[in-house]
Amino acid sequence: MENSQNALPTSLATLTPGFADPVHDTQAVFRILLDALSRPGTVGVVEKGLPEVRETPAALAAFAALLTLCDYATPVWLAQTDAALASALRFHTGAPIVDEPGLAAFAYVHDASAMPALESFPLGAAESPEQSVTLLIRVDALTGGAPVELSGPGIEHTATIAPAGLPAHFWRERAALAPLFPCGIDCYLVCGSTLIGLPRTTEAKVN
Repeated sequence: MENSQNALPTSLATLTPGFADPVHDTQAVFRILLDALSRPGTVGVVEKGLPEVRETPAALAAFAALLTLCDYATPVWLAQTDAALASALRFHTGAPIVDEPGLAAFAYVHDASAMPALESFPLGAAESPEQSVTLLIRVDALTGGAPVELSGPGIEHTATIAPAGLPAHFWRERAALAPLFPCGIDCYLVCGSTLIGLPRTTEAKVN
C-alpha cells in the first residue's frame, strides 16, 4: 500500500533539491556505497553534490544514498513521517513511499533507538535473495558506542566499529538472520555525511 505521503502536492519552491550534477554525483555516491559494503567497517564520506541539504546535515548521507539507489521500481519505507523527504524522493527518483516495512526495497530509519524488528523487513528468498531490503539507519555517531568486532569477506582479519545509538536488539536480531544466508539484510549506518556498510555476509560480535 502506498503511503499517503506520496500523494502530497509538491511545491517546486519548497522541494528539497537533488544532486547538482545528477549523472556524475550519482556515480560518485554509488562508488562510495559500493566501497562501504565491499570493505565493512570503513567510513565512507559523501563530500559533494547536495549543498542545500547541508542545512540539515544529519540527513546528508542518507538522502544521497536514497537518491542514488532508488527509482520507480524500489518502494521506500520511512520509519518517521517525513513529508519533505517523501516529496523529494518521489520527485527526484519516482520511488513510491509505502506504509509497511515489509513492502520496502529500501528503508530509512530516522531514529535507530526506535527501529522495528529486522524480521519485519523483506529478507529475500532462496531463489531471489536480492529482493531483500537495504536499511539506512541513522545513528547518533559512528564512534563512541560499544565496540563491535567485524569479520568476514572484505575484512583481512577483523575490524572494530563503535556506533552510538544502536539498540542492543539490532545486533541480536542481525545475528539470528545469519543462518538464512543468502537471504538477509544489507545495512548502512549513517551519520551526517558519513556512513559504514554492514553487508549480510559480515559477522558482528559485540564486545
